[in-house]
Amino acid sequence: MTTVLTPASPLTAADRCDRCGAQAYLRVVLISGGELLFCAHHGRKFEPELKKIAAEIQDETDRLTAVQAQAAEEEQH
Repeated sequence: MTTVLTPASPLTAADRCDRCGAQAYLRVVLISGGELLFCAHHGRKFEPELKKIAAEIQDETDRLTAVQAQAAEEEQH
């Protein structure tokens, strides 16, 4: 997914996917105005359609791999 760096605030655990309610890792600012939030799964699933209607896409899915790496490191100690 194409990442656009914006001055938007980071997504938090309170931000939920508009499709399933899971934690959101993507914010899609629409050309028509407004925004949609998606979990990583639904962001990937709808990527082709989102690119057509998005003015910006804030992608924070890299945080998922950072969390997994940290958890694996903690398990080793």
